[in-house]
Amino acid sequence: MVQYAKARLDASFAALSDATRRGILVRLGRGDASITDLAETFHMTLTGMKKHVGVLEQAGLVTTEKVGRVRTCRLGVRQLEEEAGWIESYRQLWNARFDALDKLVEELKQKEKDDGE
Repeated sequence: MVQYAKARLDASFAALSDATRRGILVRLGRGDASITDLAETFHMTLTGMKKHVGVLEQAGLVTTEKVGRVRTCRLGVRQLEEEAGWIESYRQLWNARFDALDKLVEELKQKEKDDGE
């Protein structure tokens, strides 16, 4: 199970690491779009857009459906709770470290003030 979770996080963060793919998610948040529409929006070739959509699809962030010659993309049903939880754990870790640093700085200021008196 841990291996699956790690692979899922890796796929998600790899997909989200690219600005174009994040833009695709924003665009699909406003509504479904064909690969052609997305390619035009992002000034890309169809092949390039298919590759980006494929990465998002493998991460479960986008689904596609082909009807005739048109492949329509929509946001995937998967949300990013696991990824948000991973980020939150590191946010808490860094907040704790910064709080400890703030405490140390205050102690040093107080010691310096006490030594000066």
